[in-house]
Amino acid sequence: MTHYQLPIINTLKKAGDRPHAPFYAPGHKRGQGIAPQLQDWWGKAVFQADLPELPEFDNLFAPEGAILEAQTLAAQTFGADSTYFLINGSTGGILAAILATCHPGDKLILPRNIHQAAISGLILAGAIPIFLQPDYDPITHLAYSITPEAVSRALEAHPDAKGVLLLYPTYQGVGGDIEAIAKLTHDYHIPLLVDEAHGAHFAFHPDLPPSALSVGADLTVQSTHKTLGSLSQASMLHTQGSRINPQRLQTALQLVQSTSPNALLLASLDATREQMARDGQTLLSQTLQLAQLAYQKLATVPGISCLSAPSAPYRGWKHLDLTRLTLLLSQLPLNGFQADEFLSEQGVIAELPLDRQLTFILSLGNSPDDINRLVTGVTRLVEQYPPHENTTSVAMTPPPPPTLAISPRDAYFAPQSPLPLRQAQGRISAALVCPYPPGIPVLMPGEVVTESAIAFLHQVQANRGRITGLSNPTQLTLNVVG
Repeated sequence: MTHYQLPIINTLKKAGDRPHAPFYAPGHKRGQGIAPQLQDWWGKAVFQADLPELPEFDNLFAPEGAILEAQTLAAQTFGADSTYFLINGSTGGILAAILATCHPGDKLILPRNIHQAAISGLILAGAIPIFLQPDYDPITHLAYSITPEAVSRALEAHPDAKGVLLLYPTYQGVGGDIEAIAKLTHDYHIPLLVDEAHGAHFAFHPDLPPSALSVGADLTVQSTHKTLGSLSQASMLHTQGSRINPQRLQTALQLVQSTSPNALLLASLDATREQMARDGQTLLSQTLQLAQLAYQKLATVPGISCLSAPSAPYRGWKHLDLTRLTLLLSQLPLNGFQADEFLSEQGVIAELPLDRQLTFILSLGNSPDDINRLVTGVTRLVEQYPPHENTTSVAMTPPPPPTLAISPRDAYFAPQSPLPLRQAQGRISAALVCPYPPGIPVLMPGEVVTESAIAFLHQVQANRGRITGLSNPTQLTLNVVG
């Protein structure tokens, strides 16, 4: 096989072009029964490729033909021993990674700012989380990575842990010292699992942070649709070494993915792999040039700054993805959600608005015109809302993590009832409660509600922050166990 083959796409083309009477799902029968509005909009070819797992196509969960060839090529391209295509997004990959690593009652070390999918994975597996507080910058109101020191202490206190799950990078493109964390984890002969949803492009350019695999991760999950060219919901899971049991992983993937995988998603993964093998460094060089242009032009706009390496060192910061641009709005008299609405009216759509930040993803699909629109929109924003000294932005240090009284799984299945937050002290939270800022969950399912957690959430509300996970955010009502 060569990197420029397209086994899935070629097989689908042959199957779709072969004259035959289709007595199989999907019901539109290669587009013959599709709604005319969709056919007029999307054309016929896309529906001719929307095929099930025909004998000549292959089976996602027991691949022997085109899918196996495509996954083998992907492993070579991304630097893995084995690659598994995901048609349920990185969420499915994270769920499978935890299920393949942990039995009920097993411990897993992970950061509190992990994606919600990891909490779902703990619930499904019945695993016990050992949560670590990520490094937090009170100036930018952003959470970074957990530190090697924190991981080392956790491993010493819990030598029976079955693995470490790391977020790398954060939504803002910040990566911690993943190299040191990989070494610490392997010293205990357990796997390092990485939620690398926002780092699928790292392997293809030397000016980007190192990929998780290149520094020793045993398993990593990447959303190729976020930063590369595959369709939404199409992702990849990569493994290397012998710390992950492939049979358990394959079984776990069958549990969390559809038995009717979408051929279009699989084809987009095949094409994305070939594109990156052929032109990945060139495309990312162009993207980095656009990013540099954006940083340079935005630096001339008064009252606006872009997230960059902090002047004071943070142990949770070692790498920054320059294709991830985060505007810091602390000098403007409006929050990130208001700024996002204004820019949207100017034809500029951000990826993630938060209280004092706006994050933009630059990828191989962006153009110089996009950068000009961004700079023009931000300039108009500052003209409309001139900067001034912000007296409302208060540095808020997250409270200490509460005690875990029962597993997230037990909290999920227990009877629950809503309770005003002020009356919830000492009760067990049934919800994942996360304030923005700082973007670090204050309460996880199964944790005891503390006085400091209640006070912090009231402080967030007083500072007009946003809180997710409460049954009634405006009245601060929390679902508790019992």
